[in-house]
Amino acid sequence: MMRMFRILIVVALVLALGGLGFWYMQRPTYVTTITPKHGDAAEIVYASGVVEPRNWAKVTALIRERIVEECDCEGKEVAKGAVLARLDASEAESALRELEARLSLSREEHRRFSVLASRNAASQQSLDRAGSEVAQLEALVAGQKARLESYVLRAPAKGVVLRRDAEVGEIADPGTVLFWVGQPRPLLVVADVNEEDIPRVEVGQRALLRSDAFPDRNLEAVVDSITPKGDPVTKTYRVRFRLPDDTPLMIGMSADVNIVVRVSENALLVPSLALRGEEVYVVENDRAVRRKLDIGIRGLQEVEILSGLAADTRVISPFPEDVEEGARVTLTAE
Repeated sequence: MMRMFRILIVVALVLALGGLGFWYMQRPTYVTTITPKHGDAAEIVYASGVVEPRNWAKVTALIRERIVEECDCEGKEVAKGAVLARLDASEAESALRELEARLSLSREEHRRFSVLASRNAASQQSLDRAGSEVAQLEALVAGQKARLESYVLRAPAKGVVLRRDAEVGEIADPGTVLFWVGQPRPLLVVADVNEEDIPRVEVGQRALLRSDAFPDRNLEAVVDSITPKGDPVTKTYRVRFRLPDDTPLMIGMSADVNIVVRVSENALLVPSLALRGEEVYVVENDRAVRRKLDIGIRGLQEVEILSGLAADTRVISPFPEDVEEGARVTLTAE
């Protein structure tokens, strides 16, 4: 009797555990759902760039020499050819004076041979040799005067000295930019666009900008030009964006650029979090049903649905990683 009682207890426990397991397996999963909404979807191409003037030039030294003079002109307008800085030209000027002295003596020697030749006291060969020496020294003097111009840094065009990176006493190295001269307006954003995106970019397209300097401002630009040749190393193409005259952006600021390639108005949209690839889970008769969709524009926050969903469909969001096809679900939010 006692044995039968124990068997019944074991059977009851097994049945209870089985029922508990069946309930656990069949229990509904709590999910949150959304319904698709209508709105505008924009296909964008992202790039990052820097604000630059449309017209400007960099002034560099052609020789390595010490700076002995510079203008107090940063932020001021200067005329074309205005002196921005001078380099130490003492050695070059000494060399010029020596050449000019030799040229003076050579010319005097040439005049003397001319008089002697007219009196048949000197040969024509001597006169020609003196004339050749004069011509050679004249060329050397002209070349030295031209080299002296390299010691003077001038404004290449009329404009504003946008920046000065030169101080008296410093050594100017060839190729190092000492002055930036240009027009403060109009401004451009110059950005590099990846080669896989450049076929979708065209002149005249609208671009939305974001700058850390103006986080609450809606900034816009227009694609102004695209460099025909890309960089094979970085695999990018340089694109210039025209800024409006009243832009608050300043030269040298960085900006994130979103080029609006295409806009789909009144599109059916669902959150990006609700999708895995081209599939979503929808709720039908309290069951999770996996559905493949026809996708249009993919944005950072939302995705355009071309077909596969009705406007009143309950879509599980975010995408449930632990829910199987046909599983029972209970809605916790709309």
